Amino acid sequence: MDNQKHINDNFSGLILNLEDSRRKIIFALCAVLCLTPFISPAAALVMGLVVAQFSGHPYLHLNHKATHLLLQLSVVGLGFGMNLHSAFRTGKEGVIFTIISIAITLAVGYGLGKVFRIEKKTSFLISCGTAICGGSAIAAVSPVIKAEEKQISVALGCVFILNSVALIIFPVVGHYFNLSETQFAMWCALAIHDTSSVVGAAGKYGNHALEIATTVKLTRALWIVPVAFISGYIFKNSTGKISVPYFIAFFVLAMVVSTYISQIAAVRPILIYVSKAGLTLTLFLIGAGLSRKVLTSIGFKPLFAGLLLWLLISAAALYAVIHLV
Repeated sequence: MDNQKHINDNFSGLILNLEDSRRKIIFALCAVLCLTPFISPAAALVMGLVVAQFSGHPYLHLNHKATHLLLQLSVVGLGFGMNLHSAFRTGKEGVIFTIISIAITLAVGYGLGKVFRIEKKTSFLISCGTAICGGSAIAAVSPVIKAEEKQISVALGCVFILNSVALIIFPVVGHYFNLSETQFAMWCALAIHDTSSVVGAAGKYGNHALEIATTVKLTRALWIVPVAFISGYIFKNSTGKISVPYFIAFFVLAMVVSTYISQIAAVRPILIYVSKAGLTLTLFLIGAGLSRKVLTSIGFKPLFAGLLLWLLISAAALYAVIHLV
């Protein structure tokens, strides 16, 4: 009975009132379309948002796990197209930017939370998601600070909405300022929350931008661990489980294979194509998860504070890459 009520809640307020079978057919057709070369990451995200508002996500209860696993597999697959030595140099150059930007983001986020009187844990989760790697950081930190489901949902919804905007407008802004692929990649990795949107935006800008942005973003994701420990101290909780992003080790292993095993060249184009298709599908699933219920549950203050924080960090990061990179 409770499960049926949960399903009905997911499909309430949709523009189209369809049978479950038709809902699944529409969803499946869109998902398959995302695996073709005709749909870009940005288009997949928009298509997911349209599905979420019109016909609904028939497998919403599985969406978080599916996007989490699919994103990790896609990122690891992209590693087969990268060179370990150039990636190491890129990651090393981005460390200083990463440390400074994370510290500033958390500090500014704390201040905005106070100004707008946002609940402390919600504000902290939004700041962590903005500072490190979006939904992954929120998922890692939330059990450490013992966040409630409502607080987690608000933070995730806020971050995913802004990711959707970033994926579409960042390439436009990058071309407007004539950013090089290196500059754009660094800006993406510093200013876009989620890895999926970083890779999607950078891939649209160029292959070199994709390599740099992915490496810097995953290096940034490693900061989940120290930030999670600090979070436990701030919120007086040392028993919370910390989710470590182990898939980054497989990403590095894929780069090692790509760099030192020449035989991989024969299947590299296939691996990269499949990985990019997987990323496009991931963004469709993320968009499809942003139902009207999710959007309306966020609230004005958290969304506005998250938007303001993101705009400040994006502007500062853009200034930095233009003048320092």
